[in-house]
Amino acid sequence: QGLAGRLVELLSHPNPSVQTPALRTVGNVVTGDDLQTQVVLNARALPSLAALLNSPKRSIRKETCWTLSNITAGNCDQIDAVIQANIIPQLVQLLSTAEFDIRKEAAWAISNATSGGTPQQIKHLVHRGCIPPLCDLLNTQDSKIIMVALEGLENILKVGDAEAKQTGSAENAMATIVEDAMGLTKIEDLQGHENHDIYQKSVKILRNYFSAEAEDQEVAPSVDGQVYSFGGGPGSSQFDFSGSLQ
Repeated sequence: QGLAGRLVELLSHPNPSVQTPALRTVGNVVTGDDLQTQVVLNARALPSLAALLNSPKRSIRKETCWTLSNITAGNCDQIDAVIQANIIPQLVQLLSTAEFDIRKEAAWAISNATSGGTPQQIKHLVHRGCIPPLCDLLNTQDSKIIMVALEGLENILKVGDAEAKQTGSAENAMATIVEDAMGLTKIEDLQGHENHDIYQKSVKILRNYFSAEAEDQEVAPSVDGQVYSFGGGPGSSQFDFSGSLQ
């Protein structure tokens, strides 16, 4: 705990040459198990990480997103800590407008949160605007990030589907938001992608959450052999956000 506290202090050092190794060390700690991540959170790292998302140094913004992606890969209480620190709007902003290498790390952070988060937490992410920038990533040339975005969208659509069934609605409000963000068109286009995993995921999403039928292809596209590298891994009624976390 003492070492973690000192590392967190160094995150606020005015010199980037001190911030950078401290951030790298904190990031490596939170790649461990939930207990290790909790030690960092108990040392009040999140306010310092939130500040670093605004760093003028691009590499620090990128590495901060990577660190946060490993925290959102933790348990739902740790995801909640990120939400309560009001970091999600910053991540969504970076996911929308930052340089591509930073957008990739922000995508991991959001997608990991949809994977381990509760339905209420996932609704909060949607309320903060995560769907359009995730959809924007679907026409990039980076197969790994397309999969990260698809997995995040699938987790969100699953929550919308459960909500529709619970309320007796005929429409998945999350699917409507995805469609409005041009996500449906992009997912349909991905049925022709050369990456087998992307092909399968897009077909699955279309069949499960959209009335449009997925294309049947007897020969699936070939696998592109790339492996995941940097990161944590990994909508008739209006959707009710009234219970969303603030």
